[in-house]
Amino acid sequence: MASIEFDNRVAIITGAGAGLGRSHAIALARRGVRVVASDIQSPDSVCDEIAALGGEAIAIAANVTDPAAVTTMVEKTIDRWGHIDILVNNAGILRDRSFAKMTLDEWRDVIDVHLTGSAICTHAVWQHMRERQYGRIVFTSSSSGLYGNFGQANYGAAKMGVIGLMNVLHLEGIAKGIHVNALSPVAATQMTEGLMPEEALAKLTPDSVSEGLVYLCCDAAPARLILCAGAGSYGATRIFGTQGITLDERDRTAEQVAARIADVVDSADQEETVAGGEQTVRFLAQAGVEITR
Repeated sequence: MASIEFDNRVAIITGAGAGLGRSHAIALARRGVRVVASDIQSPDSVCDEIAALGGEAIAIAANVTDPAAVTTMVEKTIDRWGHIDILVNNAGILRDRSFAKMTLDEWRDVIDVHLTGSAICTHAVWQHMRERQYGRIVFTSSSSGLYGNFGQANYGAAKMGVIGLMNVLHLEGIAKGIHVNALSPVAATQMTEGLMPEEALAKLTPDSVSEGLVYLCCDAAPARLILCAGAGSYGATRIFGTQGITLDERDRTAEQVAARIADVVDSADQEETVAGGEQTVRFLAQAGVEITR
């Protein structure tokens, strides 16, 4: 079994004051990673815990929706340790409400923190990582985005949004040594209190999720993986496209699509789709036009 290695690495973890962020920070620090624990208020207690374990950490208060604050955090980190190798976009909030009752402010609040905040933090380290030809970036997704969850239109949209961001940044960063992944966690935190019975919450420890996060951040990390983790179980979500059907112009009607919808959704020969252009190439090939990419 290959060991998980971190060679002189520095990590920024957002939302590190409690819950998964705190757990991620401690788990990385145990592996010798120097940690910047960031939250909207300075998470000093997390750094104290890390120091007690013999690790190195500093606390920086920063709102991920504030580009100036994020830029300052990045500058302070580089001033302290010279470089940034790992970014864990973990900061999040909930404003759960059915869509019919949701205000646009509640929509914006969640999108701003989860999606735009992740983009702001990533943009702040992106050029630095490109220049150093090394980076490990993890976005935090959710089953609410991947599959949907009642009353979480804002949260679900943001959490699926970071998957789109991950997909593009993988394509743009992989040649520069930047591995971009996503974590879809299930854990008992302040955000999940009251949503599940106590017996279930006892199984959903943040620590088990963080071990998956450690893998996504290590020197041998994969790229473009959506790792799902919870209660000690680990799986992956992938996006597949069916072969579908091809209709001649004379048959190209909504009625024909409806009549053959079973063939459209048939998963027998589905393939994993790993770039937006692949769908175009596949459809054109089925229409008799070969595209060389």
